[in-house]
Amino acid sequence: MSNDAIQDELTSINSIFDEGTLSVIDENSRLFSLRLPSLPSIVLRLEFPADYPDAPPSILGTQSVGQDVPKGMGIRAVDVVRSVLADVYRPGEACIYDLLEEAREALETAEEQGDIQLQGHAEIQEDEARHAPPDQVIDIGPEPPWIIAPALTEKKSIFLARVASVSSPAQAKQYVAHLLATDKKAARATHNMTAWRIKGPNDTSYQDCDDDGETAAGSRMLHLMQLMDVWNVMVVVTRWYGGILLGPDRFRIINTAAREALILGGFAKESKDNESKKKGKK
Repeated sequence: MSNDAIQDELTSINSIFDEGTLSVIDENSRLFSLRLPSLPSIVLRLEFPADYPDAPPSILGTQSVGQDVPKGMGIRAVDVVRSVLADVYRPGEACIYDLLEEAREALETAEEQGDIQLQGHAEIQEDEARHAPPDQVIDIGPEPPWIIAPALTEKKSIFLARVASVSSPAQAKQYVAHLLATDKKAARATHNMTAWRIKGPNDTSYQDCDDDGETAAGSRMLHLMQLMDVWNVMVVVTRWYGGILLGPDRFRIINTAAREALILGGFAKESKDNESKKKGKK
């Protein structure tokens, strides 16, 4: 009996999404409630088999439906999620994270086709900016000059690093806001970890980082930038969690991605030295 696998799902899902996204109803019967992050007014009733993940979980129906949900929408949401589960499940692999991510896309497609009404629960910053009152409209500024390194994949988790030249902390924050408002995939990622180092006027300097929920990741990226002696640049490493915990190894991958982006962008000393050597040979 794979109780450990079910416990791992419970721990990882609630650490990635809001606490209570996956909750125990009856441990002996392996019954759980699953709240859809994109449709939190609907809570599904989920049953894990004794040999999960060798066999798939079952969507039994709705556990609860909020009063703000139009009549019949709970049943339609169950149908959509069941269909997604049939597509994403692979024998022997945890599937709840993939189920929630793919269900979000499927529910949005269903909404576009008029089958589902998401009630404005999808947390997309671009929509928030577009529909905010005039005095609250977010100015995301021009497209940042991102240089994007090839993605790294480890146990189904995907890490994507990008860098851009920056001249002030305000500009760095604006670039992050622009990314989250215009890149739907980045906005829905598990983490968008950032770090920047900037030299200002009169020998001032600015250094800052943001873990975005991945504790200590931002400070490790900043430490990497200090070791590489790079300035006037920001790094964003985006991670999409793949359902398998990586442990401390995730920090190595995050820094590897950040380092490759800094080298690709020409910010690292070694890349500048190589460029000088090339010019010298001409």
